[in-house]
Amino acid sequence: MQRSIYPSFRSVLADNEIVRVAGANHALGGLLAQEAGFQAVWSSSLEVSASRALPDASILSMTEYLEAAANIQKALRIPVVADCDTGYGGNLNVAHMVHEFEAAGITAICVEDKLFPKMNSFVAGGQTLLGTKEFTDKIRIAKAAQATKEMFVIARTEALISGLDVDAALERCRAYADAGADAVLVHSKVKTRDQVVGFLEGWDFRCPVVIVPTTYPDWHIDEIQQAGVSVVIYANQGLRATVSALRETYRSVYETGDSTAVEDSIASVQDVFALQRLEAWQKLDV
Repeated sequence: MQRSIYPSFRSVLADNEIVRVAGANHALGGLLAQEAGFQAVWSSSLEVSASRALPDASILSMTEYLEAAANIQKALRIPVVADCDTGYGGNLNVAHMVHEFEAAGITAICVEDKLFPKMNSFVAGGQTLLGTKEFTDKIRIAKAAQATKEMFVIARTEALISGLDVDAALERCRAYADAGADAVLVHSKVKTRDQVVGFLEGWDFRCPVVIVPTTYPDWHIDEIQQAGVSVVIYANQGLRATVSALRETYRSVYETGDSTAVEDSIASVQDVFALQRLEAWQKLDV
């Protein structure tokens, strides 16, 4: 079995009061997140799907998501957290998923409690939840399937996304923690932090809490830590920045007829070479 030569997500969490994670869909994005100081990278199903110009709706296969996560991890000195949607099917699919991601050197996975096939959380409708018992079975199977103590399983509840209240999210997450989840992720799409704060106020911290502040971006990291959160995932800001930058760059080059206007604002070719570790590779070919 392939083992990562770099710290596992579990060890990174143990060594940091709060872990900041950036979303990416390829190794270059992961490298830039690492360069910025993030302690881990989220191999985002939204970003991986978007990189193929496809909806985040369980269209790609587990193998395609695994390849993306593994390619990111190979390039980094920090761990990848793989967004594994609903586990790619039923209980046996979950066990297979754990085997494959762990063998590829991934030390953390996240599974959510929606029905397969899933739809992205920010799409209106289509957010039907799996029953609590059925999802706790998935968590137990995921934990039983892991081959090492390093594998870290995050149980994500979409209770708030589906329109249920904070009490329902708490009830589900308590059950997931009791089933063996190493952390719980509570997700909300309202434009304030109120639901998540309410969850944290009712949580007994039997395991760490992960949040994804996409729709409430003004919550500062210091305040998030004070509220008791252990992991913050900035899941799609890199993708959205890439869309804006590419759109503006391509538009400028096409409309002006040359690339002079953008040259001062884009990376140099030498910068790209450095990210590729070209000099180190050239030294091998002597």
